[in-house]
Amino acid sequence: MDAELMATKDIHPPRAALKAVIFDLDGVLVDSFDVMREAFYIAYREVVGGGEPPFEEYSRHPGRYFPDIMNMMGLPLEMEAPFVRESYRLADRVRLFDGVTDMLGALHERGLRFAVATGKSGPRARSLLEGLGVLPMFDHVIGSDEVARAKPAPDIVLRALDLLGVEPDEALMIGDAVTDLASARGAGVTAVAALWGESDPEPLLDAAPDAAMESPADLLAWCLEVGP
Repeated sequence: MDAELMATKDIHPPRAALKAVIFDLDGVLVDSFDVMREAFYIAYREVVGGGEPPFEEYSRHPGRYFPDIMNMMGLPLEMEAPFVRESYRLADRVRLFDGVTDMLGALHERGLRFAVATGKSGPRARSLLEGLGVLPMFDHVIGSDEVARAKPAPDIVLRALDLLGVEPDEALMIGDAVTDLASARGAGVTAVAALWGESDPEPLLDAAPDAAMESPADLLAWCLEVGP
C-alpha cells in the first residue's frame, strides 16, 4: 500500500459507534464491469448504429443513474431499455468480489445492519443480489429510481439512514466513485472509498475520502475497529 493511500486511512472514523454500512453495488460488492461493457455496446449499436461505442467515456461516470449518464453524454435515452434487457440477460456473469461474503457475514454477526444504495434501478439491483444468493443479508436495497434525486445528491443515503433507523454519525457509506463520496458527505455519513474494483483510484483519493480500503478484508478489519 502506497504512502498516499496510507494517509487516507483512519482519518475520520464514524463519530459514534458504527451501527450500519451503506454499500454501493457495482465495483464494491459485485464485479459487473464486463457485463456493463457488453450491455452498453449492444444498446449503442441497437439504438445509435455505427461507430465505436463510447464505453470509456461512459465508464468515467460510475455510481450515476443510467439516464443521467445518457443526458451527460448526449446519447439517446432509448438506450436504457436494451441496456437493461442485456444486463438482465448477462446477469449470471456477474460475480461477488472475493471476500465480500465473508465480510458481510462477520459484520452481520457483530450486529451491523446493511443497505445498498446504487445507481441501478431498485428492481434490477435486488434481482442481481438475489441471483447471487446474498439479498437476505441486506436490510434494504435502494435504487436510483426510488429517490427524488440520484447521486451525487444525498437523497439515496438519507433514505437508507431512514430505513435503517440510524443517525448519520452511526453509519458509513462505501463506494467506488466520487459521486458516492459526495452523496455520503451530503448526508453527513463517513465516506469510504473502495479501491478494489475497476475504478481509477486517483480521483477517489483526490476527493479525500474519510478512509480508503484496498479490499473487503480491509473494510472488515476497519469496521470491527470502529464498530460495536
